[in-house]
Amino acid sequence: MSENTRSQRERMLAGDPYVADDPELAALSARARRLQDAYHRASVAEDPSARDLLVDLLGECGDEVEVRPPLFVDYGEHLRIGARTFVNYNLTALDCALVTIGEDCQIGPGVQLLTATHPLEPGPRRDKVEAAEPITLGDNVWLGGGVIVCPGVSIGDDSVVGAGSVVTKDIPAGVVAVGNPARVIRSL
Repeated sequence: MSENTRSQRERMLAGDPYVADDPELAALSARARRLQDAYHRASVAEDPSARDLLVDLLGECGDEVEVRPPLFVDYGEHLRIGARTFVNYNLTALDCALVTIGEDCQIGPGVQLLTATHPLEPGPRRDKVEAAEPITLGDNVWLGGGVIVCPGVSIGDDSVVGAGSVVTKDIPAGVVAVGNPARVIRSL
């Protein structure tokens, strides 16, 4: 497919530069906001439809997943959450690229999973050009409250990231990492 015939959404999902205020992307984002709001309201009301709304919003939602609202996503359909994962209040998952959260994870309050990248040059930024890189959390990962995970980062199985840390590079499996930028301080 030639460069000129790909949609902005196709470019976004390929990790290539795209125009963020594209009408198709705006419609998908509006759908996500409506579902986020409906999920929040149903969850607070303890309405049994809350789970169905969450499943409709997310690309994948494993069994026994608990997501405490509010949840903030760009699209939702690029966010996959594995079975038995617990997500505390105020997760922001900018899912312009795939965000994968493994099974049995613990996500603290106020965590940010940020796939979007922006050009340093002022012209393309002004033109609303951006790109995105996927984020992957392995199984049994624990992110403390307020952790920020930057674009393109993977965190290995069984690792723990301390509260308030900013993860700018991959974290291997079975370690504790803390700080800004997050650094491995010990093995588990």
